[in-house]
Amino acid sequence: MARITESLNGESPFQKLLGHNKGIMELWNQLGDELGEDGKLTAELKEQVRRTLAQGNGCEYCKAKGKPEPDLFDEKTSIAVGFAEVFLKLKGNIPDAIFNVLKKHLSEEEISELCAFITFTTASQYFGAIMKLDPTIK
Repeated sequence: MARITESLNGESPFQKLLGHNKGIMELWNQLGDELGEDGKLTAELKEQVRRTLAQGNGCEYCKAKGKPEPDLFDEKTSIAVGFAEVFLKLKGNIPDAIFNVLKKHLSEEEISELCAFITFTTASQYFGAIMKLDPTIK
């Protein structure tokens, strides 16, 4: 059970908890939608990164949406997921040597998008963890 009651705003349990502040919820959803779509990186790659982050960010609701699927990884997805794993372990204090690996495989636009996606997703997952968002509610 979540720590606060759901609001009347929003569609998902996550949105309903954030929906106590409707403007924030709407803008959060907009940014989430933008970051989750195909951009410089594919939505499929970002979903594997999201699943990876969910395993380490403490949100049971996010974990319940599935684990990473390494059998679906291509080289770029492997690099992005590996970077997400390093991010989780080092809490954002990424050494230059790790960042240089990204630069060998991704464009600056892709790196920017990946880092924005990782940090936004982490914020979302932390919100779910703090609120004890119930994984059994869909």
